[in-house]
Amino acid sequence: MSNLDHNGIDQLTKGAKIYFIGIGGISMSGLALLAKGYGFNIGGSDMNPSERTKMLESKGIRIYNSQIADNIIDFGPDYIVKTAAILPHNPEVAEAMKRGLKIFDRSEFLGLITESYASVINISGTHGKTTTTSMTSLMLIEAGKDPTVHIGAPFDAFGGSTVRLGGNRNLLVSEACEFKQSFLQFRSTTAAITNIDHDHVDCYPTLQDVIDVFAKFTEKVDDNGYIVVTGSDKNIRKALEIASAQREKEGISLPSVITCSSDGSIADFQALNIEFIDGLPHFDIEFKGEFLGRAHLRVPGRHNIDNALIASACAYLNGAGPRSIIKALNEFTGADGRYTVKGKYKGCDVVVDYAHHPTAARATIEAASNMPHGDILVVFQPLTFNRTKLLFEDYVTSLLPCKKILFGEIFSDRESDNLGISSKDIADEINKRGGDAEFFADKMDIIPRIDELIKPGDIILILGPEDIRELGDILCGEA
Repeated sequence: MSNLDHNGIDQLTKGAKIYFIGIGGISMSGLALLAKGYGFNIGGSDMNPSERTKMLESKGIRIYNSQIADNIIDFGPDYIVKTAAILPHNPEVAEAMKRGLKIFDRSEFLGLITESYASVINISGTHGKTTTTSMTSLMLIEAGKDPTVHIGAPFDAFGGSTVRLGGNRNLLVSEACEFKQSFLQFRSTTAAITNIDHDHVDCYPTLQDVIDVFAKFTEKVDDNGYIVVTGSDKNIRKALEIASAQREKEGISLPSVITCSSDGSIADFQALNIEFIDGLPHFDIEFKGEFLGRAHLRVPGRHNIDNALIASACAYLNGAGPRSIIKALNEFTGADGRYTVKGKYKGCDVVVDYAHHPTAARATIEAASNMPHGDILVVFQPLTFNRTKLLFEDYVTSLLPCKKILFGEIFSDRESDNLGISSKDIADEINKRGGDAEFFADKMDIIPRIDELIKPGDIILILGPEDIRELGDILCGEA
């Protein structure tokens, strides 16, 4: 709520050595690149060498493919940044603590960066954050605002990076995730909420817990800032009511709330005259009755109309004009892993998408169904045992309508207990209800089954985390 002066990243010693534990992660690799751009000497470790760690090495960042105390001794860092998955008994953390080094969690370090910019757009929500952040960034770049950007997926417009370093400290656009309340570390002048759904169930046992943390997120918005929301989302409305009541107790009001709508309800930003041509959305954008332009998206799905509206509002409020907004939308082809057409396999389009949550899966399958196609063969992998167990019924009902679905086993890199749940349980329940699902303990066994099922003109839709999306690379010869 405060509008204090912000020192942010400048409070760290100029030119200091910063060591990232888990540097190969999507967000961590991007933060390491930003920190290097700020003039720090960067190193880090990751147990799993990857294309991202190779890219970091090519940028002059020292990479260690182990996590041992000797790495800290060798690099001699002044500060440590670690992911939430790194535990206190990790040898590198233990050595850093022994040396009395300042240790930042990833979200804390990103929060420090948000304190460094005059204007900060944080884009949150259960679904659509990466796409909306990417769209917003392109609009502001087109408008000449030169933002620094942090997103949750590689982006072709940034040369395949997850970040872009602007030439000044005027504007930051960042994806803001609610996992483990990380976005409560971030300062905002504009905070966007795309939607609120029950997710990250290991952190939030109930939907109300999720709503409550989004209410707290709005408290991080500067008093003279903006909160941009999907106006028709009832869970967002609940979060704003909670936040408003809390602020009223403190004798202050909410920052300006800007609403967006594609369903015909009254809102500040509206999508009107919507039509789908070859599965792609075309629509007018109006702000308080003023026509801004007609968008012709190159990414499918009604959900992307909502993402585009949120992005348009964030960009418009931060100085992008109608021409820049519409041009960016019309040229946007998606972030990596968000309805990404990887190529062709035996005459079929191979599409990969991160849609691991039941709601996101339903939206992506609907988007694919509007595209020109024969049949749609869905390959699906749930993410985390906790989520799968708690949202089991949602998985079944979301995927039951699919003509055919092939399941890979649940993927989790942060749980040691499978809670007695398996993707096979979802497949069995779908079949019990009249659907057609198959389970594969080894994801590589899915490929010969794909060969047996497809015909030219079909869509192979691979949904879930990177683990299962690798099948798209294999099918298209990119692995």
